[in-house]
Amino acid sequence: MLLKFAAKEFLEDREFKNLSKYTLNRYRRILNEFQEYCFDMEVLNVEDVVPNIIKGYLLYCQKERGNNPTTKNTKLRCLKTFFNFVEESEIISAKRNPVVKVSYAREEVKIEVFTDYQIKQMLAYFRSLKQRDKSFFAYRGYQLLIYLLGTGSRLGETVNLRWKDIDLINGTATVWGKKREQSSIPLTDKLVKDLMEYKYFCQKHFKNDSEYVFVSQTNEQLTPNAIKCLFKRLSKIMNFSDVRLSCHTFRHTFAHRSLMAGMDIFTLQKMLRHSNIEMTQKYLSIWGTALKEQNEKFNPLNSIDF
Repeated sequence: MLLKFAAKEFLEDREFKNLSKYTLNRYRRILNEFQEYCFDMEVLNVEDVVPNIIKGYLLYCQKERGNNPTTKNTKLRCLKTFFNFVEESEIISAKRNPVVKVSYAREEVKIEVFTDYQIKQMLAYFRSLKQRDKSFFAYRGYQLLIYLLGTGSRLGETVNLRWKDIDLINGTATVWGKKREQSSIPLTDKLVKDLMEYKYFCQKHFKNDSEYVFVSQTNEQLTPNAIKCLFKRLSKIMNFSDVRLSCHTFRHTFAHRSLMAGMDIFTLQKMLRHSNIEMTQKYLSIWGTALKEQNEKFNPLNSIDF
């Protein structure tokens, strides 16, 4: 079977299984890039793809596209899902599955977080814009930063957040995480107050009520790419050299500061909506030395006289 037809069947199957648009677009983008590489290698049929083609593609992504190990592993994960589907569909045999013997690249475990100074700089920028020109861009940008810092939400959870998902009276928000799983998270009193002010501003700014919390200038749902572009513009203004501006950096910052303030690992797991505690424990191991102050304060040896 031609590779492009197998990819089409795979994408239709993922769409039938009701995967999110974001996930479908990621699969589509990676498979298109892989097909182009295979075409250059004169490989057109899915049966002709061998492990060396997969490895060659990943090496191409590293050298020509500048992909880091994490991005390469994301692409390999997509290809493994695709070729496993091809095998399950009996288009190729288990012995001919080219991804079985291709291993993931070793990733450097480095989690970036914002400093107090960086957080204050970003908030001060949007706050000054709010006071100066009272633009929608300023109000939305300020509220986006406050929301991410206060909840540690993922990019997908943030763009899909609707006003009907927020209970401003009881201080909770219902978010849709990975695998379309629904979770309820608490909101601090400060965040509730800021959201109320932002909602009032949006009601005055737009003729019609906004369905989504974070919307475009035309009152339509923001796309993940729109938020990435927002952070890209903010990054040029802030000119931080040691940290990347993204939803995930805010998420890491939320986890870091929660641990530093004494939040237990199980509560943090629930707050971050991790399906298992292994990812949450990575935060603990990375910032273990930073927990020295908390250890000095709460260590059981402090209360033992010997």
